[in-house]
Amino acid sequence: MASAFKLSLKEVDYLQLLFYASLTSFFTLFIINACKGYFSALIRQDCREYLKSAGLALINPLAYYCLLFKAYSILPAQEAQPLNWTWPIVLAILSVFFLKQKLGSKGIFAVLISFSGVVIIATRGDFGSIRLNNLTGAFLAVSSSLLWALFWLLNLLDKREPLIKLTSCFFFGAIYSAIVVAIFSHLALDTITAYFGTVYVGLFEMGVTFILWLKALSLAKNSASMAVCAYLTPFVSLIFIHFLLGEKIMLASLAGLILIIGGILLISYDSISKK
Repeated sequence: MASAFKLSLKEVDYLQLLFYASLTSFFTLFIINACKGYFSALIRQDCREYLKSAGLALINPLAYYCLLFKAYSILPAQEAQPLNWTWPIVLAILSVFFLKQKLGSKGIFAVLISFSGVVIIATRGDFGSIRLNNLTGAFLAVSSSLLWALFWLLNLLDKREPLIKLTSCFFFGAIYSAIVVAIFSHLALDTITAYFGTVYVGLFEMGVTFILWLKALSLAKNSASMAVCAYLTPFVSLIFIHFLLGEKIMLASLAGLILIIGGILLISYDSISKK
């Protein structure tokens, strides 16, 4: 997906990518709802549930993907991708305030490890020559992880079927993004490549992948093994980034990613050991 973002952003701006990907995701999820027999439950939600989705849609997809796509338009993919992967650490921190969970000494140490990885990536390992462009992009990427963690925490308080909740959010998200792109950009896509790029992102970043992940969790005998598989993805992504985008993978990007994932694994292990 990191490679797909960068390739798509060569053809469209980040607001156009947000709108067309959100629209694609909504229609995809809507069809999946119908196939799974959730159609009536989806359209018969009460006013309170629709308002809840309308509020959540301001966080995701609108604000989250605005920040994420803008970060990718500024930074190399090898930097934006691992910075966005800080969301599990942010989730652990927010859980202290929202879910009243405790963050022990191991948890604090894990946060510091991941934060050191963020600093290395943001500075590209050269602490004496920090550029504003790097810091702006890094701030956007890390901020997107904050919104992502906040979105999923608020989702825990909503007991509706996950697929129905997500589809409702992308319905309102498509409306919001249409308004934003109409005001600050334009709706037309100029090339066939732009259409393919935005549809691909909508299908596999926002739509089908969510369903595949839920199915994988339901089939897995051990959810912890699924988490380990998930943590392999940013490293695999670096391979695609190198060969598809032609980016030379910097040592600072790899070292920062290792520290970020190391912190995530430590805090995950700490959480499991407390149960």
